[in-house]
Amino acid sequence: MDVKIRPLRADESRECLKDFLYEAIFVPEDSAPPDRSIIERPELSLYVDDFGSGAADNCLVAEADGKVVGAVWTRIMDDYGHVDDDTPSFAISLYREYRGRGIGTEMMRRMLEQLRGQGWKRASLAVQKANYALRMYQAVGFRIVDENAEEYIMACEL
Repeated sequence: MDVKIRPLRADESRECLKDFLYEAIFVPEDSAPPDRSIIERPELSLYVDDFGSGAADNCLVAEADGKVVGAVWTRIMDDYGHVDDDTPSFAISLYREYRGRGIGTEMMRRMLEQLRGQGWKRASLAVQKANYALRMYQAVGFRIVDENAEEYIMACEL
């Protein structure tokens, strides 16, 4: 399988990110996924509303077999992984059938390089403690800086 990682095109923006925002919601194995309308809640819609308008709004997508199968994007927002107003937060997702193949790791590495090139000093994210992606985040340089009952807040120094 040939996978190409490229910037999100303007004609893909909002709907593409909405799809991946929904895919990014961690659902434990013994639970049913939430209704798709959950992404319209303010605490989630801030990941995609007016995307492209902020200095830290960046997005890369993974394309395989002629279709977009994953996305990683950043922006400064008061989200679950917010550490301060100078640190872009990450969101990442892949369609289930493309997970576990190293695509997410490569997208993360490329986005970290892009942020570094733009002059950002660090990036952050939140991950549920039970989420298998925790190991990937650690492997690309994120470290736990805080936690709550359900999530780790992680940062990567650029």
